[in-house]
Amino acid sequence: MEDMKRTHLISSTLLAVTAFGALAAPASADGHGRPSTYVLQGDADSPVGSKFEGIGADERRGLFYVSEVTGGEIHRGQVGTAQTREWLKGDGTDGRYTARGITVDDAGNVYVAGGPNGIGTGRPDLWVYSKDGDLLAALRVPGTADAFLNDVAIGRDGAAYFTNSNDAQVFRVAKGTNGWQASLWADATGTITRAAGFNLGGIVLSADGSGFVVAQGNVGRMWRFDSRTGAVSAIATDTDLVNADGLVRQGNRLTVVRNFSKMIATLRVSADGSRLVTLGQEASAADRVLTTAKTLRGRVLYVDSKFDEAVASGPYQVVTDPTR
Repeated sequence: MEDMKRTHLISSTLLAVTAFGALAAPASADGHGRPSTYVLQGDADSPVGSKFEGIGADERRGLFYVSEVTGGEIHRGQVGTAQTREWLKGDGTDGRYTARGITVDDAGNVYVAGGPNGIGTGRPDLWVYSKDGDLLAALRVPGTADAFLNDVAIGRDGAAYFTNSNDAQVFRVAKGTNGWQASLWADATGTITRAAGFNLGGIVLSADGSGFVVAQGNVGRMWRFDSRTGAVSAIATDTDLVNADGLVRQGNRLTVVRNFSKMIATLRVSADGSRLVTLGQEASAADRVLTTAKTLRGRVLYVDSKFDEAVASGPYQVVTDPTR
């Protein structure tokens, strides 16, 4: 009888592993009982699997949100739980077929950048959702028909600022007297030369709130946009930052995720975001293409995009150690 029980237990475990491939490698926990790896749900119906990119963190509520490029689904996780769940459906929900950068404001509102979602389609370029998942706004940005909204950060005024990877532009999104509106906040096309590939991408607010640090990943350059005027200036760098994608600022420390270069650069950044000094670079895991990252409860969470796989396969993960 004991052997039958053991056989049944093993069979049940194998069935669970087969059905939920993510369970095959349980995530270890840190000293606070939090998982070191979070598991994202894949889309079994997608012919190319599931690929991910953006992440937003709600520090107050201990939640994080991850965007799925293939379909536009938004996934949500909790800091103490390894398994995430699909929070918002994609595949046309609210006009969303793909999703890129995400951020969260103090009220828990979630801002989603649509990448190329609106190019040639008339569909929305971005969305705003309440903390409960209610659609607050689905907007097109003005002045351009080919905006590729890549990443987004909250400014010191509480508005959301979206980078455009096709042109050197930053769009501002906020709720006004006439509802939610998107406006062209900064146009730096006269200063920043558009090059082949993804131009403006990662964006973070400086420590003193006076400027945004923005990455131009295709050429490895960094730019500062003044929070008050939108004026842009180059930030000198002394290290290779080609393929700079997600940016994370922790005090005066800036982490730059260099996706296909498979490197993580660490720099010291001045309080106003105008100066960068390299502290070092380390290789990220060779079998991952990490894209964006956010801090949550003292740790940095990195998205494993699966961009290097023609047909992505699980496990799909958000990791806390980029080198593993």
